[in-house]
Amino acid sequence: QVQLVESGGGLVQPGGSLRLSCAASGRTFGSYAMGWFRQAPGKEREFVAAISGSGGMTSYADSVKGRFTIFRDNAKNTVYLQMNSLKPDDTAVYYCARGVHAIALGPAANAYNYWGQGTQVTVSS
Repeated sequence: QVQLVESGGGLVQPGGSLRLSCAASGRTFGSYAMGWFRQAPGKEREFVAAISGSGGMTSYADSVKGRFTIFRDNAKNTVYLQMNSLKPDDTAVYYCARGVHAIALGPAANAYNYWGQGTQVTVSS
């Protein structure tokens, strides 16, 4: 029943910025942690960032710390990923996921039980 829809992907030059959005269905959005994952061609899906239900706690993969910011607007049932200083290695399909708890921010995919269809991010000159 729960649906997650990502948007905001596209083509950007190295050093550029992009903001991804994930809109969720349901009336209890703030009760769940949310995460972003990504998957590049030929590679496994990897954790990018997560945020607690209230937005008070965040977690990031080492590869994106200092460049990406996750935040949410619970009134809009939306979580965002602001990506700055983008690199070619950031090229991937980015997926939004809903966690099973409000404050569990682990990187394991099995901590999330709903997934969006993904949005493509391509960083290239």
